[in-house]
Amino acid sequence: MQEHFNAEVESLKNNLIKMASIVDEQVERVIEALETGKVELCKGVKARDIEVDAYDNLIQAQCENILALFQPFAADLRFIISAMMINNQLERCGDIAVNIAKRVKKTADNYPLIVEAQINEMGKQARKMLKEAINSFIYNDSQLAETVMKEDEIVDKYNKQAFKFLVSKMKSQPELIEPCSHLIVMTKHIERLADHATNIAEDLVFYVEAKIISHKKKLQKLEKNKPDEDS
Repeated sequence: MQEHFNAEVESLKNNLIKMASIVDEQVERVIEALETGKVELCKGVKARDIEVDAYDNLIQAQCENILALFQPFAADLRFIISAMMINNQLERCGDIAVNIAKRVKKTADNYPLIVEAQINEMGKQARKMLKEAINSFIYNDSQLAETVMKEDEIVDKYNKQAFKFLVSKMKSQPELIEPCSHLIVMTKHIERLADHATNIAEDLVFYVEAKIISHKKKLQKLEKNKPDEDS
């Protein structure tokens, strides 16, 4: 029974790694397109999302099957739960890559704006976070996962700066309203990509250290914005 369980878990992890590899490739291509202005790099990103969706369904079914057949507990149960959550995060990252590709195509003639708003740097940071989050899962590296969670603030700062810059551009140059609007949407997609990378890192920490730290980012923001009780 234990050998059967171990084989099923190994198969599950291998499928998650394969799925993560496809998503990583999708994100790498769209972020490189964003950084270089080479729209042709976006080709094939949407087609690969079909593979991601297929893995999503397969992995979900595997998790449900393992839970039903083996009724795992402790670390084994945490792994299955984290696998289900990471599967969901990866599927969303694939969707976001497709959405970023669409915006890259729509803003191809406005590459200087992307550089001025530092959206290329924001994308590079989010892509780095996803790569690190995936590696933290592959190698069960909770320290690397902690690094990913800390890096999320960098993307948030880029997002705020880009928003201010683009709004200012729209006010001063109305002819740029359309491309700037597309770029604002793009920054939201990139921010979400970083959020999903953070979630993957949190799921890994849950498995390895039995710590529940989901929604940490939201709680930290609430704490920062809480009124001073002495005032």
